[in-house]
Amino acid sequence: MGGMDVYLESDEVPVHEVNLNAFWIDQVEVTNGMYNLCMQAGLCRPPVEVSSDNRPEYFGNPEFQDYPVVNVTWYDANAYCQWAGRSLPTEAQWERAARGDEKNNFPWGDEPPNQYNSNSINLVGDTSRVGSYPEGASPYGALDMAGNVWEWVADRYRPDYYAKSPSENPTGPEDADVFTNLRVMRGGSFQEDWTILRLSNRAFLAGPNPSALPTDEAYYGDSSAKIGFRCVANP
Repeated sequence: MGGMDVYLESDEVPVHEVNLNAFWIDQVEVTNGMYNLCMQAGLCRPPVEVSSDNRPEYFGNPEFQDYPVVNVTWYDANAYCQWAGRSLPTEAQWERAARGDEKNNFPWGDEPPNQYNSNSINLVGDTSRVGSYPEGASPYGALDMAGNVWEWVADRYRPDYYAKSPSENPTGPEDADVFTNLRVMRGGSFQEDWTILRLSNRAFLAGPNPSALPTDEAYYGDSSAKIGFRCVANP
């Protein structure tokens, strides 16, 4: 794991070897239609906004049923994965699924993002139907792991975590070792350029604040029209 190019950032080092148990990861990001099933079951909240970045009517619109759900908090993403009998991927699982055995900068190799391998660099200007860029598949066949939408992962964020991460199945910093509610996001979105879409890049946004009241949105955390997620199953 970690940054292996000249654009690496301080929270991507040191590069370190990680051993993981086998797992299964969603081939595509969770869609509006998939997320709506959890809402119908009464176990997921609606997205914070029904719009996407440039589409006023996005969630609940049949035209965009197979597009990634956005405007979901970490709390919401976690609730969906639990409802589906799975979980959010750890950072290590996400990077393994994106990188495979190679040391490439992107899931598809080292070629910069373009209109054929990813929804990125604002060429589309909003989300695309999931799985629309087969040329951008990771070595394991996972799609849209760079571009389209950022993806929540399970881990709390700490910039120096790689210096102390365990080598077996790391799950991120313990609650007692962090002083914020930040959660990690991976993969970049439809707006980002190649420096952000590098698969080792780590980003973060506020996750659930357990000190807040359930009537306060801070209890669930932040959301964005550029953030979605996918789930994993651990045998």
